[in-house]
Amino acid sequence: MAKNTSLYFRIVEGRNLPAKDVSGTSDPYCIVKVDNEVVARTATVWKNLNPFWGEEYTLHLPMGFHSLSFQVMDEDTIGHDDVIGKISLSKEAIGSQTKVLDSWMNLTRVDPDEEVQGEIHLTLQLLKHTEKIVLRCDVIEARDLAPRDISGTSDPFARVIYNNRSAETSIIKKTRFPHWGETLELDLDPQQLSEEGTVIVEVWDWDMVGKNDFLGKVEIPSACLHKTPLLESWFRLLPLGNNEVDAGGKLGALRLKVRLVEDQILPSLYYRPLIDLLVESVISPAEVEDSSALTMLEEVTTVESRQDVAMTLVKIYLGQGLVVPFLDYLNTQEVNHTTDPNTLFRSNSLASKAMEQFMKAVGMLYLHEVLKPIISRIFDEKKYIELDPCKIDLNHTRRISFKGAVSEAEVRDSSVEMLQSYLTRIVESIVGSVEQCPPVMRVAFKQLHKRVEEQFAEPENEDVKYLAISGFFFLRFFAPAILTPKLFQLRDQHADTRTSRTLLLLAKALQSVGNLGLQLGHGKEHWMAPLHPIILRSVASVKDFLDKLIDIDHDVASELPQRAVFLPSVIVKEGYLHKHKAEGAQLLSRFASKKRYFWLTSESLSYAKTPDWQVRSSMPIHCVCAVERVDENAFQQQNVMQVITQDNDGQLQTMYIQCKNVNELNQWLSAIRKVSIYNERMLPSFHPGTHRGGKWTCCLQTDRTVPGCSRTHSAVTLGDWSDPLDPDVETQTIYKQFLQGRDKLRKKYLPEADADQMASNKEEINSGIHSDGAECKVDRLKAGQSLAARLLTVIEDLEEAHASFQGRDQEDSANVVLNP
Repeated sequence: MAKNTSLYFRIVEGRNLPAKDVSGTSDPYCIVKVDNEVVARTATVWKNLNPFWGEEYTLHLPMGFHSLSFQVMDEDTIGHDDVIGKISLSKEAIGSQTKVLDSWMNLTRVDPDEEVQGEIHLTLQLLKHTEKIVLRCDVIEARDLAPRDISGTSDPFARVIYNNRSAETSIIKKTRFPHWGETLELDLDPQQLSEEGTVIVEVWDWDMVGKNDFLGKVEIPSACLHKTPLLESWFRLLPLGNNEVDAGGKLGALRLKVRLVEDQILPSLYYRPLIDLLVESVISPAEVEDSSALTMLEEVTTVESRQDVAMTLVKIYLGQGLVVPFLDYLNTQEVNHTTDPNTLFRSNSLASKAMEQFMKAVGMLYLHEVLKPIISRIFDEKKYIELDPCKIDLNHTRRISFKGAVSEAEVRDSSVEMLQSYLTRIVESIVGSVEQCPPVMRVAFKQLHKRVEEQFAEPENEDVKYLAISGFFFLRFFAPAILTPKLFQLRDQHADTRTSRTLLLLAKALQSVGNLGLQLGHGKEHWMAPLHPIILRSVASVKDFLDKLIDIDHDVASELPQRAVFLPSVIVKEGYLHKHKAEGAQLLSRFASKKRYFWLTSESLSYAKTPDWQVRSSMPIHCVCAVERVDENAFQQQNVMQVITQDNDGQLQTMYIQCKNVNELNQWLSAIRKVSIYNERMLPSFHPGTHRGGKWTCCLQTDRTVPGCSRTHSAVTLGDWSDPLDPDVETQTIYKQFLQGRDKLRKKYLPEADADQMASNKEEINSGIHSDGAECKVDRLKAGQSLAARLLTVIEDLEEAHASFQGRDQEDSANVVLNP
């Protein structure tokens, strides 16, 4: 049974942080680490002791993890950034929460002895002689040790301790991946050996001056050595175990939201019956209302989980090639249950959420193409724009005029002029993008238009069919992207206060455009009135755009892949990066890298001098066998990754690429891993360093072809709209929702069902309900009861399958006495 682990976290805000700068404030940002590997960095909030970030991330971690930590730093322009404090959460602490962990947590001081990482490879055995017992420990190697020296490496040695006796390995200089290959022996008297004792293996960083630095330890109960003649494994290094001292709020606090989803995934055939029920809902919908697997799913879905469920369903139906019938089914249900057109799709129903997530899943690249140029212009220009008289600050108007002080009227006039310019560019870009819009999105909107027109055919409801589409297209897709570009990956950082206000005003204006100007003048924001003329002038072009958008044949969309990211010609990610040479003197690092523009598609990773350069170099994605980080000391540079490829002769080639920050690094790592996730020749290990001067800079091995000294992370990715479809994982999510709501469904649809009836239903389901007698019995039941019985039987079958597989796993691990 496969394992799937996803970690969601949101860094909301901080409060009462200590002042680290002479100005009496701080410039805080937050670094997020999973098992001491940096996975995210928030934006810096300048001069603020109560910062708001609101940044959220999802990580897919198939190999699992041990700890999640949030470290708050104060950014300094000169010198090293100051550490403010940290919060550490173990996997067990996160997993113990029945719901999302959402609370304020006090920051604690950072203790170097607790900042350990890495693993050590050991073999231990007890050799029993007539008069004495020998504890033999083969210290083979270690990997991913914490860097303790200024060079970004360590000088590690290992020490074995038992009953006040100890032995040490030699010191290996300047490496985080030492290979010792040494055997240490401790002579023990028989009376000294007891099952209550503990063998301790410590790893230290040797320092010529001052005390040695602690790198981690392993504790092995001697009882394990009595039971296992030869114990060999990789062991995770643990901290000293000093309890983190809560500073009583003196270091401030963070508000965090964290959720862990950990599932055991069954083989595909076990999910087939549930998939069949979901497919049946949309290809042959029941005549009786409220009697499909989808409507029952909505009944048991909580408001908090509805968005995740909607995205999961979109992925399932994308994989089945039925996303348009799926959306059409939900939208038809929603439209048919709506009597007042003014309330259509205004709630957070499953239909509304599904349309939102569908647009993100298939239309994100389209959104980038339409909005990115104008969003980049707004960020670059950083104009001071304000229409609200209560918020106009004349101290921020220096860029408007150099002829002296300006009046509020001049500020408003200048703001209106700039907003009109920006809004005109946005609307023109959207209404001119019919051919760029993914065909499957256009067909989905065409079906929505048809259902609304059928339900609200009265002349006074002429605009409702337009409002239904524009409500999703403008209000739930383009406007949110303008308001928060970072969350839609249009920008790497959040907007500053000035730019954020401009984006807010534009988002409000675009919402009014999406509402076809029908709400103008009805709200409290009368100061938006100067934009009303341009909004009203845009209505005709928006209607014309929507008419053209739905003017598409269904067959055109069905001939194309529904998931745009899988089209070979579509660019998944692009941008300027630095390409490093693998060889060359480190002192000439300034000349060892070249700035190049990179493009990533599902078929290739290519680059050229500029975006317009005609000649491109390219590597096929199917040749990629690893995409990993590079140690900082390899190039004396941060945020470097390596893309390892294998040619037809089995030779490995490595390209080293530097990103401008850790977030961009993680985004590129994730994007390349996703497009190469199904490659067959992925490497199990890699070298985090480079082969220079006749040896690897990471493990100091001289053989260029020696296997890697660290594990690869090919399946560790950031969760976003470009996640590859995984039907088993997605169906497992739906199964869990039904499992949680099983009692509610049984109470509503089968209040008198007993065990014998459920067993009878199960027998019918398993036989396919093809016999005449079974069909007659089903016909006698109400449609809702029949479907509920089938659905609950499928859920129970899945529950039994999980229990069976977990029992096998427990049997397989029954003889394992230690889990490093």
